[in-house]
Amino acid sequence: MTTDRARYTVRPGRKSDAADLARLQSSVQLQPMTGGQPHPGVGAWVEGLFDGHPTVRPDDFLVVENEATGRPVASLVGLRQDWSLAGVRLPVVQVELVGTAPEHRGNGLTELLFRALHERCAADGVPIQMIEGIPYFYRRLGYDYALANDGAATVPAASLPIAEPDRSGGSTGGLSVRPATRADAEALAGIDRLLGDGPALHCPRDAEVWGYEIAVRQPADIAGRSVAVLTNGTEMRGYLVHGTRLSTTGELMVVAAACQRPADWPEAAASMQAYLGQVSREHAAAAGQTFTALRLVLVPDHPLARLSPPGVPRRPRGWYVRTGDPVGLLALLRPVLRARWHAANLRWPEPTLIIDLYGRAARFEFTDGELTAVTAVRGTVSPATDPATHAALPPAALLHLALGHRTLPEVLDAWPDCLLRDRLTEHFLGVGFPAVPVQVWPRN
Repeated sequence: MTTDRARYTVRPGRKSDAADLARLQSSVQLQPMTGGQPHPGVGAWVEGLFDGHPTVRPDDFLVVENEATGRPVASLVGLRQDWSLAGVRLPVVQVELVGTAPEHRGNGLTELLFRALHERCAADGVPIQMIEGIPYFYRRLGYDYALANDGAATVPAASLPIAEPDRSGGSTGGLSVRPATRADAEALAGIDRLLGDGPALHCPRDAEVWGYEIAVRQPADIAGRSVAVLTNGTEMRGYLVHGTRLSTTGELMVVAAACQRPADWPEAAASMQAYLGQVSREHAAAAGQTFTALRLVLVPDHPLARLSPPGVPRRPRGWYVRTGDPVGLLALLRPVLRARWHAANLRWPEPTLIIDLYGRAARFEFTDGELTAVTAVRGTVSPATDPATHAALPPAALLHLALGHRTLPEVLDAWPDCLLRDRLTEHFLGVGFPAVPVQVWPRN
């Protein structure tokens, strides 16, 4: 694969690329933080992905090589993972570490990398790619802000309870929080399996991945997090994931919090807040800093955010998401859609329901009103007037619906070219595509 302006080749990563890519990425990522010096945390992250990470292979990297020198000059990595919604597995590639050496910028190398990534995802049957990146930039590559991220209030340190750490490990009764050990990995995976069957969009980890997060990842790795467990005696009830140190402004980042039993949340939140306050003060004392706040990188309706003291509101954000196969994504979600319509006692009165995507279409097939299949068919020339078309949706609007980021009324308000044949179609699709809680902690 080459450009007209210079000769470059895009290829899969190799184990021998580890040092070169660690050097490249540490020299182009987060430079405002380092004053233009290589960022050691980024380099450690790349090294860990090449050596030790349980789910990453060297060829998950894509590398742009300068043919004149044979050296890598740009790269990214696609982190493969499975997310879960109501027990349905959704293959996802999380894109990270997108960077180009300064002297090679302006040659379209990012576009080359993403084209190769999207081709790989299509060949591997991975319908979703996501990235947290530069505002607007990735829209040009087919991505849209279609997954909720952040938005919970930042809780001032003065609002948190001051409590002595619980040294009993919960043996005195009630819920308590303690640092996780590698021996907790299997129980943590069990909680994730349970949560993956729930109504929220979730990114479960197996015992090997939890073990890596707790005990293997390099301390210098910028992607590293501290894991704590919520217990009742010897029984694990949930977990908490937070930063390994305070930010330069004295904030502790909290990226995940889970509780196995929803009824436990009021007590669990109190225990988590006391633990986070204590950990933050210990970090502050060790670093000679002042602890200022808990930065909850959670959606506003997350239970820990709702049950925390009032804080400083933050504008909700979104992750960029893309799908090159919207009909394939709908086919994966068929069990979820069928269950939603069944729970609402809704049956589609026709053998098929056609959603046109302006170029291609999704054909929903029903037997006795129950969804049995979703297949791709050719779209019509004019879906607005075609009598066999029940709805017409731009692919980006469908992505918002499929991930539960926007409800059907919100999509209709935002996209004038979303068209519905009648009120029955509107009601049926509205029930099939409700808002979905997001409790995703991406796996990097």
